[in-house]
Amino acid sequence: MAETPKVRQDPEYLSTLARGLSVLRAFNQSRPEMQLSEVATATGLNPAVARRCLNTLVQLGYVAQHGRRFLLRPEVLVFGSAFLASMNVEGVAGPHLQALRDETGDSSSMAVLSGEDILYIAHVSTNRRIRIGASVGTRFPAYATSLGKVLLAYQGDAAIDAYLDSVVLNRFTEHTVTDKAVLRESLHATRVDGYASAQDELDYGVVSVAVPVFDKDRQIAAAINCSTSTTRIARDELVSSRLPLLQRAAVEMESALQRWPFLSHALRP
Repeated sequence: MAETPKVRQDPEYLSTLARGLSVLRAFNQSRPEMQLSEVATATGLNPAVARRCLNTLVQLGYVAQHGRRFLLRPEVLVFGSAFLASMNVEGVAGPHLQALRDETGDSSSMAVLSGEDILYIAHVSTNRRIRIGASVGTRFPAYATSLGKVLLAYQGDAAIDAYLDSVVLNRFTEHTVTDKAVLRESLHATRVDGYASAQDELDYGVVSVAVPVFDKDRQIAAAINCSTSTTRIARDELVSSRLPLLQRAAVEMESALQRWPFLSHALRP
């Protein structure tokens, strides 16, 4: 995994730590187990370096080895739970997302930007089955989600330009926006309107609407949404009925962030 010139010039940067973390991040739903060669390919590391990282992580208890294959151990959950507990994410977002779910019957979520993806940091699911399951830690491409459109729209023009220069817009359905000019216009509209909606863009049968959550400096900290099935409600009705509820929840979360500034600091890019 290539380092940027800025990183290489930083004398405080520990490349060994970065390599070890890249090994942990290489495991995912499509790669639950990997051999050494697969880890090296997934991370871009030299096989000898990948082997040392894996052996260290095995000794620390974060990775298990079965024969020639490696896989994550439950101990890695310590990192995620430490963030959630120390930043009081449940206290800030949980009650408001739960109230949204109870009032609408929709799934409700809070997410932040993580590279070119959105990363769920809080989620309250509905009892109804929807095509795309989500939970804390789930990642989706930002451009194909209402949460991602909101998060991108409020990053500023320079950040949007950098994102559009680097992102590859893969098509998930016939409704996925893969034209960068069209996406740019959509993000501009989102900033003007104060919300974003999406239907059948990440998968068929899923419709959602999202709004921003700002910190005390009016910088975007996160986004929250309501998501449900297109068989339950039309997109226009979802927007008209859920948008006021989401905006109210966002204001309440912004007040909570004022009382818990550590989370606000952590959510900033």
